[in-house]
Amino acid sequence: MNTIRATIEDIIGRLDIKNQVRDQTLQRSRLLIRTCNLITRAIHRHAFDEARDLLAQARAQARDMITPLEEHPDLYYTGYTGDALKEWVEAEVLYAIVAGEAIPTPEHMGVPDSSYLGGLAEAATELRRHILDLMRHQRLDEAERLLNWMDDIYDALILVSYPDAITGNLRRQVDVLRSVLERTRGDLTLTSEHERLRQAIIAMKSREAI
Repeated sequence: MNTIRATIEDIIGRLDIKNQVRDQTLQRSRLLIRTCNLITRAIHRHAFDEARDLLAQARAQARDMITPLEEHPDLYYTGYTGDALKEWVEAEVLYAIVAGEAIPTPEHMGVPDSSYLGGLAEAATELRRHILDLMRHQRLDEAERLLNWMDDIYDALILVSYPDAITGNLRRQVDVLRSVLERTRGDLTLTSEHERLRQAIIAMKSREAI
């Protein structure tokens, strides 16, 4: 009986540590998600210096969250950890695409494949908001570049055909991306046609004035 009691006390000690790590991870995941939301807002406001500063914070926060989990892999693969890492991937990829930089890999970021795939899909979906802003300012060439990125990411993600339990419900996210991509392509096509018509009218009026 004493042996059993000692064993249970050892287990309780380990569970106490795990519970403390779990509570810390929950707090750190919320902090990381908030920072990533601020990064996305800064990108859409074209405040790239601010976005870069926030990205540095997010990287430090991600390291702080991940490092204690090396001894607790079950906590590393929980939903709240994966969700926070997915938000981080989204922020990193969105910034890289808009700024014209290289997209980080999951190996470079040190995140699970499922979090990376989900973040990639959400970053591509989030590009619509930036494209619409570019369209309002008649920056159609840049909008076309971002649309091509949406297209490329979608074409790559549809190659991932595995159960949702492995990919983190990627199928639903890809379905959302497809719908957003189709709407964005239609919006940009219509805006481009209107711009060509406007330029044609201006050119015609210019010839008539000569």
